[in-house]
Amino acid sequence: MRALLCLICPLLLFLGCSYLLPFLGIMQLSFTDPVPGIDQYRHVLSDPLTQSVIWRTIRLCVIVTVVSVSCAYVITLLWVRGSPMVRLLTELCIMIPFWISVLSRAFGWLSMLSNRGLLNKWLQNLGLIDSAIQMTRNEFAVVVGMSHYLIPFAVFPLATAMRNVDERVLTAADGMGASRLRVFWQVFLPMTASGIMGATLLVFVFSIGFYVTPALLGGGQSVLIAELIYLWIFQIPQWGVAAAMSVVLMIAVGGILYLLMRRYGEMAK
Repeated sequence: MRALLCLICPLLLFLGCSYLLPFLGIMQLSFTDPVPGIDQYRHVLSDPLTQSVIWRTIRLCVIVTVVSVSCAYVITLLWVRGSPMVRLLTELCIMIPFWISVLSRAFGWLSMLSNRGLLNKWLQNLGLIDSAIQMTRNEFAVVVGMSHYLIPFAVFPLATAMRNVDERVLTAADGMGASRLRVFWQVFLPMTASGIMGATLLVFVFSIGFYVTPALLGGGQSVLIAELIYLWIFQIPQWGVAAAMSVVLMIAVGGILYLLMRRYGEMAK
């Protein structure tokens, strides 16, 4: 037991120095800049612009989570239950994106979706559209870019859940005359619910703090919380308000994590 504590204590000390102390400093700043008090929190919770950004962030993060987890579920099915060749190709499609930086991916989607990008040119050459469609500087581009980045992260908890499914249960359901679709909806899908919850938790937490992809693909038209905090720090000198927004965001994410982890623990049992 003492040996275990000796191994854990340095890690806890490192985490405390790396995360807890800076967070306490941000909390102090949120109550003291520009004047002591809670005016910064009052501004965050009552300002119409800030509230609209908060609700836009929550709405887009929910959409991104649904899209990412749904696409990841299909990809994981191919990876876990496909033929050997399909598994190999799927695994390459999952792993290769990890070698590409988030900035490179965002610029790639920017060149793909812009008015003079490849997608608009293909649609025009096929005669499907007469003029370019605005697919950047809006929420659509933000959802596409964020989902593309987060799908691989959702694959791994789903793969763990799918690999833990007892094949005997599926065989029994098939032997009792259930169709493949019924076996999937009533047996396989509920047995992988813990993986869906884990993937949802991971993707939502990642998406709520995204900055680079929304800033580039949104073009300032779909500002999210992280970009608003950046503006308050580097463009508009309101460090106290930015710190208050950071604290509110941290507390909200912590609360969501707690609720989802409780639900995940119940489902895992």
